[in-house]
This record gives sequence, C-alpha cells and structure tokens, in this order.
Amino acid sequence: QVQLVESGGGLVQPGGSLRLSCAASGSISRINNMAWYRQAPGKQRELVATITSAGSTNYADSVKGRFTISRDNAKNTVYLQMNSLNPEDTAVYYCYANGYRSGYLETLFQSWGQGAQVTVST
Repeated sequence: QVQLVESGGGLVQPGGSLRLSCAASGSISRINNMAWYRQAPGKQRELVATITSAGSTNYADSVKGRFTISRDNAKNTVYLQMNSLNPEDTAVYYCYANGYRSGYLETLFQSWGQGAQVTVST
C-alpha cells in the first residue's frame, strides 16, 4: 500500500496564503509524477498543478503566478504554496502520486490523498 496524507488546509482571508503538504508512505521504490487537484461543491475535479520527478511543473491558468508546486524527494512529499488566494480557490484539494512499488518485480501505483479543505472567505 502507498498512502498519501495531506495537511495544511484551513480558513484564510482573501489575499492570504496557505501551504499544503502531502507525504507519501509505504512500500515505495520511486515516485514519478505528483500533482494537486481540487474539487469545489457541484463541480468536477480539476487539475491544479503537476510536478515530475525531475522538477518540471505545470499549472492551471487560474492559479499560474499565484501557486507553486514543489517536492522533497528525500521526504516523499509534495507541497502546494498558495498565495493571493481568492474565494474561487475554495475547494477540497487532493494530492496525487504515481510511481513504482518496492519489490523484486516493481509494479506501478497510483494513490490519492484524503483531501484537504481550503476555504477562502471574509
């Protein structure tokens, strides 16, 4: 099993900042891609940001310039620094990771975090 545990969500005022963390644990040989998704009530889950094992990043247009995704490979952790938050950023944020499990024959895994509520409101 590969588990992803998220932390850092909460309530913040417009213009404020939050930092989400997502730590992977279990029988992991290597993590390849990591990403953050978000889902607002009544809306489809959308991709927010991705980061490859080499550190290449991509962002949704709605968050570009405000959010920064990063990772610490030694800690198997991905972060999402969120600045200049606005009410439209309110959603449950989910982290995602794929890669290889440990073992004689390595197998691919895909895993999701439990979700972190981010609420931007006065």
